[in-house]
Amino acid sequence: MTIERINVDVFRAPVTRPVATSFGVMRDRPAVFVRIEDSDGAFGWGEIFANWPSAGAEHRARLLLEDIADLVLGRGVGAPGELWAGLTRETHVRALQCGEWGPFRQVIAGLDIAAHDLLARRAGVPLAKMLAPGGAAESVPVYASGLHVSAATDAIAAAREAGVRAFKVKIGFDAMRDMADLRMLCADLGEGEGLMADANQAWTLSEALRFVETAGDLGLGWLEEPIGADAPADAWHTLAQASSIPLAAGENIVGHADFTRAVQGGALAVVQPDVAKWGGVGGCIGVAREALEAGLNYCPHFLGGGIGLAASAHLLAAAGGPGMLELDANDNPLRDAFFAQGPAARGDFVIGARPGLGIEALPEEIARYRTLSRETAKG
Repeated sequence: MTIERINVDVFRAPVTRPVATSFGVMRDRPAVFVRIEDSDGAFGWGEIFANWPSAGAEHRARLLLEDIADLVLGRGVGAPGELWAGLTRETHVRALQCGEWGPFRQVIAGLDIAAHDLLARRAGVPLAKMLAPGGAAESVPVYASGLHVSAATDAIAAAREAGVRAFKVKIGFDAMRDMADLRMLCADLGEGEGLMADANQAWTLSEALRFVETAGDLGLGWLEEPIGADAPADAWHTLAQASSIPLAAGENIVGHADFTRAVQGGALAVVQPDVAKWGGVGGCIGVAREALEAGLNYCPHFLGGGIGLAASAHLLAAAGGPGMLELDANDNPLRDAFFAQGPAARGDFVIGARPGLGIEALPEEIARYRTLSRETAKG
């Protein structure tokens, strides 16, 4: 069967409290959802990364419609991963011409998610089961993330009430205040609870070294992206050797070769590819299995809408291991509307028995946030 139709919908939901990171502030919640349909009427849903920059959502939608769709329409979905590999190869010169490697990778990742959803639907099984026919987890534990370290107390309390036992806070703002807030949050943890910290690439190596020396007694579960994802391997090794806190990264690593170097390099304890930023389902399941085989922890990164969250959960369920699913604790109707009982019940994301990602259509309640809706079809 060939792909006959592509639908792209862009949404922007206003928020009362912006999401602050060390590199900038998200003042609304965007999402780009893509639906592909084949000549037999089978369909699949995907999501394209759109958190950054602020104009990214509309740009990526138009990139798909005006620069990539001609390579998609009329081609077969094929075996899992074929669409991603073909589009990556065929768009190389286009991405090189404009230097927009990230947007091209993100659009292709969203299409790969949709292709895997379609194939699992045709097989009549959940995506996790298609990826791991020998057995996939029925649910995966979540941890609450996206919390500014200075304003995390109430959000952690709410997550705790929902059964969540691990929490990740954003740091990299003011060193002294960050440390004071971390100490307070750690002191308030209950039995069996854990706290992680994410610097979002805020520091130089020397700044990161000062942090791990000062925070070494806190018992943090991991320290995420303390330095740039593109920092030299020697810098990551130096930091890992000096740190008693496990290091985590992956959302800003791209390519099989770079992930293999990261997995085998010895600096990381936690590997975190983002299904909507690079690789889609096919690329990320390979990274997950490689990380687990190397004795590392696989915890998929995600901070977007409901489709990408579901894809991340199915990936984790298929990969196995002790990893947790990232669940942004900030308000996001473009995520929550997809899950009637909320995205997590008693601290777990339940995979369910519905085929594919288990998503039939976009929820009606998010229609008011739509900023763009386009369809393009073969012929």
